[in-house]
Amino acid sequence: MHEHEFVDSRTEMEEFLQEEELGYLGLVDEEGKPYVVPLNYSYHDGRILFHCALEGKKLDCIRANPNVSFTVSRQAGEVRRHAAGGACHIDSDSVICTGTARVIEDLDERAEALNRFNRAFRPNADDIPMKQVKGCGVVEITVSEMTGRRERERKRTLWRYAF
Repeated sequence: MHEHEFVDSRTEMEEFLQEEELGYLGLVDEEGKPYVVPLNYSYHDGRILFHCALEGKKLDCIRANPNVSFTVSRQAGEVRRHAAGGACHIDSDSVICTGTARVIEDLDERAEALNRFNRAFRPNADDIPMKQVKGCGVVEITVSEMTGRRERERKRTLWRYAF
């Protein structure tokens, strides 16, 4: 097992989460099997928001077990060939969040969350009409811990932050 030194920092990971738009939500289904779903999200101040249908496997999983993992990553360079038996390398960034997901049922709270989500992508957007709010689900993940990793030129930086 490799020993890694983590830098206790939140800033770099939050900046990365705010720059990206696609993440992977890790859940456990009703049979105890892992289930991962790609989705668009927004991040602000320790919370991840995403919109969804009002029913479905993702929501069933969350209601049965709200403990989730959420991962965002990007490849920052090209895959490099192994150098004379050396280790494989690629410049990349990633953040893994663990936390608790909650399906927002209250319509007023859902409207506020959906508008916040929408404005993360379209800052000047009008409020979403209540008719649309009633037909669209939203989930909020409260992050309890995040770890991150940045690799550049075979130099690795690791971050960790617990809320």
